Amino acid sequence: MGRQFAEELSSGEFGLDLSESIRIHLVGNHYPPVPASMVPVCISAIHSHNENGNGDELIELPEGISWRGKTSAPVWAIIDSHHLESWCNEF
Repeated sequence: MGRQFAEELSSGEFGLDLSESIRIHLVGNHYPPVPASMVPVCISAIHSHNENGNGDELIELPEGISWRGKTSAPVWAIIDSHHLESWCNEF
Protein backbone atom coordinates (compact mmCIF):
# COMPACT_ATOMS: atom_id res chain seq x y z
CA MET A 1 0.00 0.00 0.00
CA GLY A 2 1.07 3.60 0.23
CA ARG A 3 2.37 5.82 -2.53
CA GLN A 4 2.44 3.15 -5.23
CA PHE A 5 -1.15 2.13 -4.48
CA ALA A 6 -2.21 5.80 -4.65
CA GLU A 7 -0.49 6.08 -8.05
CA GLU A 8 -2.33 3.00 -9.28
CA LEU A 9 -5.67 4.27 -7.97
CA SER A 10 -5.17 7.67 -9.59
CA SER A 11 -4.14 6.18 -12.93
CA GLY A 12 -7.60 4.80 -13.60
CA GLU A 13 -6.32 1.29 -14.25
CA PHE A 14 -8.88 -0.18 -11.82
CA GLY A 15 -11.80 1.46 -13.62
CA LEU A 16 -12.99 3.26 -10.47
CA ASP A 17 -14.50 6.72 -10.45
CA LEU A 18 -12.68 9.47 -8.58
CA SER A 19 -14.91 9.24 -5.51
CA GLU A 20 -14.37 5.51 -5.07
CA SER A 21 -10.62 5.68 -5.68
CA ILE A 22 -10.25 8.44 -3.08
CA ARG A 23 -12.40 6.50 -0.60
CA ILE A 24 -10.23 3.40 -1.00
CA HIS A 25 -7.10 5.52 -0.61
CA LEU A 26 -8.35 7.23 2.56
CA VAL A 27 -9.38 3.95 4.17
CA GLY A 28 -6.56 1.72 2.90
CA ASN A 29 -3.55 4.03 2.94
CA HIS A 30 -4.11 5.77 6.29
CA TYR A 31 -4.04 4.61 9.86
CA PRO A 32 -6.34 5.23 11.42
CA PRO A 33 -8.57 5.29 8.34
CA VAL A 34 -9.83 8.71 7.30
CA PRO A 35 -13.64 9.01 7.54
CA ALA A 36 -15.57 8.65 4.28
CA SER A 37 -17.10 12.07 4.95
CA MET A 38 -13.74 13.51 3.84
CA VAL A 39 -14.07 12.14 0.29
CA PRO A 40 -15.95 15.20 -1.08
CA VAL A 41 -13.52 17.52 0.73
CA CYS A 42 -10.54 15.76 -0.83
CA ILE A 43 -12.14 15.88 -4.28
CA SER A 44 -12.81 19.62 -3.86
CA ALA A 45 -9.19 20.17 -2.86
CA ILE A 46 -7.93 18.21 -5.88
CA HIS A 47 -10.21 20.16 -8.26
CA SER A 48 -9.24 23.49 -6.69
CA HIS A 49 -5.55 22.69 -6.99
CA ASN A 50 -5.82 21.41 -10.57
CA GLU A 51 -8.11 24.20 -11.83
CA ASN A 52 -6.91 27.22 -9.86
CA GLY A 53 -3.54 26.29 -8.43
CA ASN A 54 -4.60 28.17 -5.30
CA GLY A 55 -3.38 26.22 -2.32
CA ASP A 56 -4.61 28.85 0.13
CA GLU A 57 -8.30 28.51 -0.77
CA LEU A 58 -10.27 27.34 2.27
CA ILE A 59 -12.58 24.33 2.07
CA GLU A 60 -15.25 23.70 4.67
CA LEU A 61 -14.80 20.47 6.62
CA PRO A 62 -17.57 18.02 7.56
CA GLU A 63 -19.24 18.40 10.93
CA GLY A 64 -17.10 16.99 13.72
CA ILE A 65 -13.83 17.39 11.81
CA SER A 66 -11.49 20.31 12.34
CA TRP A 67 -8.08 21.48 11.23
CA ARG A 68 -6.06 23.33 13.87
CA GLY A 69 -9.32 24.02 15.70
CA LYS A 70 -11.02 25.50 12.62
CA THR A 71 -13.96 24.24 10.57
CA SER A 72 -12.18 24.81 7.26
CA ALA A 73 -8.74 23.97 5.92
CA PRO A 74 -6.61 25.27 3.05
CA VAL A 75 -6.30 23.18 -0.08
CA TRP A 76 -2.57 22.60 0.47
CA ALA A 77 -3.19 21.15 3.95
CA ILE A 78 -5.89 18.78 2.72
CA ILE A 79 -3.72 17.54 -0.14
CA ASP A 80 -0.63 17.19 2.02
CA SER A 81 -2.21 15.52 5.04
CA HIS A 82 -4.26 13.09 2.95
CA HIS A 83 -1.44 12.30 0.50
CA LEU A 84 -3.43 13.31 -2.59
CA GLU A 85 -0.47 14.30 -4.75
CA SER A 86 -1.10 11.42 -7.16
CA TRP A 87 -4.36 13.06 -8.24
CA CYS A 88 -2.85 16.54 -8.58
CA ASN A 89 -1.27 18.23 -11.56
CA GLU A 90 2.29 19.42 -10.93
CA PHE A 91 2.28 19.15 -7.18
